[in-house]
Amino acid sequence: MSLHITPLTDPAHGPHSRRLAWLASDADSIPVGTAFLRLFTDPGQEHLAELTLHVHPAERRRSVGSRLLVAALATARDNARRRVVAQAEAGSPGDHFLAARGFRTTLTLRFSRLPLADVDTTALAEIIERPHPGYRLASWQGTVPDGLARTFAVSRRAMDDMPMDDTDYGTVTWDVDRVRAVAKAVEQRGDQLHTVVAIDATNESIAGFTELVIPGNGTGDGQHYGTGVLPEHRGHGLGRWMKAESIRQAHRHYPNLGGLLADTADSNTHMRQINDSFGYTPTHTTHQHQLDL
Repeated sequence: MSLHITPLTDPAHGPHSRRLAWLASDADSIPVGTAFLRLFTDPGQEHLAELTLHVHPAERRRSVGSRLLVAALATARDNARRRVVAQAEAGSPGDHFLAARGFRTTLTLRFSRLPLADVDTTALAEIIERPHPGYRLASWQGTVPDGLARTFAVSRRAMDDMPMDDTDYGTVTWDVDRVRAVAKAVEQRGDQLHTVVAIDATNESIAGFTELVIPGNGTGDGQHYGTGVLPEHRGHGLGRWMKAESIRQAHRHYPNLGGLLADTADSNTHMRQINDSFGYTPTHTTHQHQLDL
């Protein structure tokens, strides 16, 4: 098979990364595969690259993926990257492809879905209204209010020790500009970011948060972005409390929304138990792969 690999100009550059792309085409210039390589640019992640590779099913086992991979890995090395990460559904052709080319599985992610039509609103209300002495709930849509921006950025360290097994994500430093940039990115693509937080009543600092992204038209499925509680505030049921309120808001304000999607590390038994208690059911599993260069 005559194959051409063409580097492309990809405008998907952001404040924390830049992305390169390649197109594989046959002798008739028909596209048969693509590869994207995201190069993280923040301090603490400059050694990482993230690979996304797709080959048309009819063209698999004809060296298309291998040629694209060679191009992407060469560029990763040229940019002084020490590790490349990639994700594939467990048992899929992509999963086997990565394993056969030296990538090792470093994390298993379990995906689940909560159909909003099945939500028990009475049970949610009982969880939300149960007293949590010393704490109160607050929420907003879009960008964090100015008065909470600084403490919200600080609260992001709640995710620093989330179970990630052997996956290297480097070190992510959060500040006010970064949390605002995330909200702006969601808004610019037409979706809506909803945040629920638990506030420590003794000093008005944020003890934990949960984020949910709703499609702009209010239909389809919402996607949980993350739930975290600062170590010094754990053990009070704040994660379940915040998530219950987030689910209730979605159910109340988006009558045409089908469900809510969540992905959780297989080793994060605490969050998986919370999701199970609300009625989330498994949909599929993916593997995070990593290659050391």
